[in-house]
Amino acid sequence: MTLPPLAETAIIIGAHAEDWRAAVRLAGLALARSGAARQGYADEMIRMIEEHGPYVVIAPGLVLAHARPGPEVLADGIAVVTLATPVPFGHPHNDPVRVVLGLATESSDGHLESVAELANVFNDSSAIADLAAATTIAEVQKIMEGTA
Repeated sequence: MTLPPLAETAIIIGAHAEDWRAAVRLAGLALARSGAARQGYADEMIRMIEEHGPYVVIAPGLVLAHARPGPEVLADGIAVVTLATPVPFGHPHNDPVRVVLGLATESSDGHLESVAELANVFNDSSAIADLAAATTIAEVQKIMEGTA
């Protein structure tokens, strides 16, 4: 599986979130706007963090919010939300978060492949800061394609 292109409707720049749940809801909204998930997928992502802790904070300032494949997922997709003000997720080393990625996959195998592909984007140590500083949808798309 290859990640689908990052849709313009799946990008929210400079959002305001009062807490981590609101930040994850924004990622869920972006996934829903792009057609990858139903609105209820955000609740599933939040439930995973509530049950398993802030394991989704995968690098300083970066969250990869996701949930298991299920009826809330309509298609494989990714969303990017940048936050105007960072929010804590409760991670001892990687808080606070400025960039929230939302990931929806139709299969468990696809989930693992997608995470591996995303890891390649963030091999570039400046990618998180570049995303956080991006001011246009085109900038975010270039960074996520690894062409920035």
